Amino acid sequence: MIVIVDERDLVKEGYSSLFGREGVASAGFDTHEFGEWVESVADEDLKAVQAFLIGECETEKVSPRKLRDRTGAPVIALADQNSLENTLRLFEAGVDDVVRKPVHIREILARITAIRRRALDQQDFMQVGAMRIFCDGRDPEIDGEPLPLPRRERRILEYLAGNNGRRVTKTQVFNAIYGIFDGEVEENVVESHISKLRKKLREKLGFDPIESKRFLGYRLIV
Repeated sequence: MIVIVDERDLVKEGYSSLFGREGVASAGFDTHEFGEWVESVADEDLKAVQAFLIGECETEKVSPRKLRDRTGAPVIALADQNSLENTLRLFEAGVDDVVRKPVHIREILARITAIRRRALDQQDFMQVGAMRIFCDGRDPEIDGEPLPLPRRERRILEYLAGNNGRRVTKTQVFNAIYGIFDGEVEENVVESHISKLRKKLREKLGFDPIESKRFLGYRLIV
């Protein structure tokens, strides 16, 4: 999930719509709402955040440095003005990157992936047995052959691979894929997505690489 902080509703709604087209969940806040949310959100919910986008708001109140105390998710500033002074001010405030608007949504996603990859010292893909799983929107490959997947199934596979074989709960998967605030979709939809994903992987691999434990969650066998 991507968190967007901006005082302008049109900006938040616009980015949320664009992220949605890429199959990425998002949530928008103004400065005050964001401050309250960060203070009260549970650590497990915060882990579902892939990155924070900071637009027009008071960076001092958003405080990227304080976010570091609770999460390692990238913080990217969206700048309306091309000014060296403004760029330096944003970096001094603790952001990981500054992007001048207008910017394509896929460039933002690519920057997020690059920052996370550098932080984790990873390649641009994760190799799990015969599977090569990308984090930039490309379909996974099995033995070098692409496996086309719907966006939600692809995102679930990326999320499981990114957890390095650790078990994740259905709620964690739902929050990462649909977002913490999506009240229109039932959490049980995760079971349907994973069932379809397992069937496709089983057909290609000859075995089921996703281990499921009732009440405990899911784990990609690595």
